[in-house]
Amino acid sequence: MRIAVLSDLHANAQALEAVMTDLITQGCEHVFCLGDIALAGPQPKDVTDYVMAQDGTWTTIQGNTDKMIAQYGPDVMEFLEAQYPVMANAMADDVEQLDDTHRAFLANLPPMLSLDIEGCSVLLVHGSPRANNEDILPEMPLEIIEEIIEGTQEKLILCGHTHVPCGYQTSTGQTVVNVGSVGRPMTADPKACYAIVDFAQGSFEVRHRFVTYDNKLAAKLMSERGFIGADRLADLLLNPVERHV
Repeated sequence: MRIAVLSDLHANAQALEAVMTDLITQGCEHVFCLGDIALAGPQPKDVTDYVMAQDGTWTTIQGNTDKMIAQYGPDVMEFLEAQYPVMANAMADDVEQLDDTHRAFLANLPPMLSLDIEGCSVLLVHGSPRANNEDILPEMPLEIIEEIIEGTQEKLILCGHTHVPCGYQTSTGQTVVNVGSVGRPMTADPKACYAIVDFAQGSFEVRHRFVTYDNKLAAKLMSERGFIGADRLADLLLNPVERHV
């Protein structure tokens, strides 16, 4: 079975459309979505509507920003304003476009899922098995990765959150793969990124896919949202330098 694994869509309809076209041409039979659907991108309502329409077809879990949107209120805004003020502005603008149905959908997504795919155990998380906002990044010491996944049994752990693809093979025989970001890639060449996993008879093979999309249009639409900091988020779609601003 061939499964596409998407994460961190971040309201980027142009990137999502390109990835969906690509995964169809690659013969993917199912989609795992690891969350962060709406925050801080050009089209939060359109992308959330699209993911909601796949309910029952995709397997989707909750990202940390999905939870923030679902729990939007003074506490969330106080945290964001202190840590990432541009994201606070984006959040305030996003929730104006999302209604109670959107928030209920995001609130009810599971934080993680353990699945069996053709005899292979798979764990879907957003950040890590320990926390939805924990980073798994390239070139981390293997002992740190093993500490992060301690207590898990699954052969394959799929995550996102950092927007940077990477992978690890642990001494326990487990594989950890960060699938990157569809909507806000933080790589030198900012193509939309996702992973394809081929499952067969208890084994699996993982590969990342990097997809060209119209990031200039996405950046233009992002800038046109008009809140303070929207231009900075738009520029990150063209010239990524850091995930948080």
